[in-house]
Amino acid sequence: MTETTKQLLAPIAQEQPARQKIWPVWVIAIIALISVAALAVWNWQQWNGQQATMQTLSNLQQDTAQLENLYGDRGSQQGQRLQSLEDKLSSQRELIATQQRQIDHNARELLEAGNRTRTDWLLAEAEYLLRIANQRLLIEKDIRGALSALEAADEVLTESDDIGVYPVRQQLAREILALKGISSVDRTGLYLTLEAAIDSVHQLTDQALISEQAPGFVGGSQAEDDPEAGGEPGILARGWQTFKSTLMQVVVVRRLDESVKPLLSPDQSAYARLNLQLMLEESEMAVLRGNQPLYERALIKAQAAVDDWYDASNPRVSALSSTLAELATRNVAPDLPDISKSLDLLKERLAGRLEKGNGGDDS
Repeated sequence: MTETTKQLLAPIAQEQPARQKIWPVWVIAIIALISVAALAVWNWQQWNGQQATMQTLSNLQQDTAQLENLYGDRGSQQGQRLQSLEDKLSSQRELIATQQRQIDHNARELLEAGNRTRTDWLLAEAEYLLRIANQRLLIEKDIRGALSALEAADEVLTESDDIGVYPVRQQLAREILALKGISSVDRTGLYLTLEAAIDSVHQLTDQALISEQAPGFVGGSQAEDDPEAGGEPGILARGWQTFKSTLMQVVVVRRLDESVKPLLSPDQSAYARLNLQLMLEESEMAVLRGNQPLYERALIKAQAAVDDWYDASNPRVSALSSTLAELATRNVAPDLPDISKSLDLLKERLAGRLEKGNGGDDS
């Protein structure tokens, strides 16, 4: 039994299970990780590229806006320049047109000058002289100059052979006679006389001013000649005179029946001379302007100043006063006649000759 059992229980060799292979899993896992990492890197690159593209687009938009602004400003500037050039061109055209008209006018004048006769030139010269005469009489108040111009115009008209100037010469004769009937004003002589009067005022000293010799003032020497003071004999008379002299040093007696004139201080004397000088200069201005009211008013003021502030017994003051009185009688603005009629008649004659010449050319 035992042997059978041993025979029956003989060990049987068992096969070990085969070991499973897992390396393909790791390969797949590694590949997957590599793929994920590659995909992440690719996504990151795409995102960076997109960001760069967006930044580039933004920069392009800014550049485009700047270019639009720049081109817009330049376009505005170009428009302004074009407008300025157009304005200058317009002004140049106007200037050219004006010059063309002036050239045409000068050409016509030269053509007419070539067709003029000696009589036309003489009449034009007479017209110029008549214009000068009117200007000197109306503006400069120069009677002699106007008379000389009228006489010269009459001599020129005498040389012309135009019978149509007879009315002009007739009117000229009337105007020349009217000017000869006016007393000419020697403005230069009056001005120089007033200048001499101003110099004499500067030469007046303080002795010529109102002083104790003025009417209405009683001084010590006059008191001694008073008849009431005489008749005292001897010592009593001398004592009385001494008393009166001492009293007159502190007491001034003025007569009330005559005009009282003040004593002048040095400042007042300087003021008197300056005031008189200004009045005489005002008279000079009135002479040059031909203003008779101003001339008379200034001389009246100057004469009143001499009478009020200066001693009439002084020889220089007396000479100045007589000079002012003589100047006050002068007329610096005489009534002037109208000498424009002869000029109007001559203009009409020249216009008639011009129309006649143009009519002859047309025919």
